[in-house]
Amino acid sequence: MAEVDCWAVELDSAFARVAGRFGRADLRWRMRDYVRGLLGRATRKNGWQLAEWAGHRTPDGFQRLLNSSVWDVDALRDDVRDYAAERLGPGGVLIIDDTGFIKKGTTSAGVGRQYTGTSGKTDNCQIGVFAAYATSSGRALVDRELYLPKSRASDRERCQAAKVPAERGFATKGELARDMVRRCLAAGLPAAWVTADEAYGQDWNFRRLLEQLDIGYVVAVPKSQQIKSLAGIWRIDQLIEEAPSDAWQRLSCGDGAKGPRVYDWAAAKLPADIVFDSDPPTHHRWVMARRSLSDPSEIAYYLAYAPAGVELAGLVRVAGSRWAIEECFQAAKNECGLDEYEVRRHIGWYRHITLAMPAHAVLTALTVQAGNDVAKGAAETDQPSSRLPWQRSDASWTLSCPTPEPTVTPSLMH
Repeated sequence: MAEVDCWAVELDSAFARVAGRFGRADLRWRMRDYVRGLLGRATRKNGWQLAEWAGHRTPDGFQRLLNSSVWDVDALRDDVRDYAAERLGPGGVLIIDDTGFIKKGTTSAGVGRQYTGTSGKTDNCQIGVFAAYATSSGRALVDRELYLPKSRASDRERCQAAKVPAERGFATKGELARDMVRRCLAAGLPAAWVTADEAYGQDWNFRRLLEQLDIGYVVAVPKSQQIKSLAGIWRIDQLIEEAPSDAWQRLSCGDGAKGPRVYDWAAAKLPADIVFDSDPPTHHRWVMARRSLSDPSEIAYYLAYAPAGVELAGLVRVAGSRWAIEECFQAAKNECGLDEYEVRRHIGWYRHITLAMPAHAVLTALTVQAGNDVAKGAAETDQPSSRLPWQRSDASWTLSCPTPEPTVTPSLMH
């Protein structure tokens, strides 16, 4: 009984936070029924089954809620972000990733044949780019954008049929990610770090934005990632291959389903840009690598930008937190119907996805209340190759490379 009361109190708290976004009482009650249905026991979280679960004769009311009624979906998104930040606390990690929504038809906004990790192949699907916020207490989705492939964004007739706004043009996944980062940080999300997989990590514009916003990051990159300095240009796998055997430290990047995720890790600070005053740098750039214990040829690569004084163990924890967004996707799809919508219009996608976000955030809040530390980690894998010398400096490792007479200072990590 106490558990039921806890659910009711937390749901009511979430509903009270967002109620003002719905100008009419009938819309507020319909929203409450919809979110409750997403958290309910319906076999599938589609219109008819949600309506039956809520005691409605038809799904017409829910269809109007998603497609034609008047309410501000972005304001609701902001409320969910603030609610998640309040429940999870400060100092967490903002995580960027995308997920696919497999579709059979060709008329939904943004649908098309494109690669998705959801099926591990090129499939007919929609792609959503998401941001999640994770702390040691838990994790929740806090922002979302629908990716429109260039072929779909340029087909104005198709866009018009799917009610895509006329001002919405093509934007890369990286551009959508940068918009979400700006939005979250400008709104005061108390994130201390950002992390992402190599699809975003290899984007120089993404990394530069984070540095301009003065927020630390640890992002995965491919083994071919170039590192540029006054001394020359190297691939990241060439740098890592030069790490001496005692540069590698065995560390856990977080707990997984089977316990701590332990790998061998190595990291080195990159030489600082040339400066013309005596002020010490406030941040350092790093190259990092993670090596599998069972197969040492499996190596994943990272670039990092971290406040001075941060050591390898701290960077490893940030790298490991990236897996939290995968767990958000899994929980939101399995428990909250994130991928079970039957809407084709642009606004319908945003409204369903945004209503699934508070449902998932409530689950997270209840987990936090129960005192469960469910933050888990993981990372990705890759392979290695050769060049610069490494040297030990206290508990970290720094690259030692010749510095020719300065002429023009190139940017690092292009």
